[in-house]
Amino acid sequence: MMLEFYGTKLDSRLLIGTALYPSPRILSDAVNASGSKLVTVSVRREAARARSGQGFWEIIKQLDVCVLPNTAGCRTVKEAVTTAQMARELFETDWIKLEVIANDDTLQPEIFGLVEAARILNDDGFKVFPYMTEDLGVAEKLVAAGCEVLMPWGAPIGSGQGLANPLALRTMRAYFPDIPLVVDAGIGKPSHAARAMEMGYDAILLNTAIAKAGDPVKMARSFAMAIDAGRLAFEAGLMEPRDMASPSTPVAGTPFFKLGDAS
Repeated sequence: MMLEFYGTKLDSRLLIGTALYPSPRILSDAVNASGSKLVTVSVRREAARARSGQGFWEIIKQLDVCVLPNTAGCRTVKEAVTTAQMARELFETDWIKLEVIANDDTLQPEIFGLVEAARILNDDGFKVFPYMTEDLGVAEKLVAAGCEVLMPWGAPIGSGQGLANPLALRTMRAYFPDIPLVVDAGIGKPSHAARAMEMGYDAILLNTAIAKAGDPVKMARSFAMAIDAGRLAFEAGLMEPRDMASPSTPVAGTPFFKLGDAS
């Protein structure tokens, strides 16, 4: 089954950020190599670029992908809502990746402001993709506020730590079986992405691990392959771990011979 957000189907489960790339050409090549059909764009960064931002927007349009503007850098509800409204005008979309940041060192989501901003934006017709922690209580409030997608972090943004709390992520997947879940932030290696997909997550959103790689194009391709492998493994059905060994060749019915037995 294809990935689907708010009624829009995508044939890739890798979502890519557009910051930190060495050049626009490498950004384009990496997105194409990944097969991604959705990229995120920082509204505040592009607004600050003014005229130069138009060139960046032209590059994004040439990629022929869905655009998910984000409210990166916002620390209050008012900032986030205003930035989302700017994004709707700039990019002509009602999709928004909602970020309300609490702490400069961890870039952890400010959960109270996040829920309030999500409610305001959903009421205003936005389709909200909230960047959140793996807290179930927060997730329930976001769903009640109208969010049809949840985006729990794997680890702090840009840290490359992978899945810091896999047990909580597994619990969230089990608790919300019918809601698209995207691991957003902290993914540093293709193996991290594969692990999340094996848990049953629907997609991975990452930026730094590709953009800052020695070869972003090869890294984009490797993440695409890892995500496909992880999803396929989940759909196939992973074996349950065992406490003890279990022989692949059954012992029952196997003939045994004594040393020196000529028969």
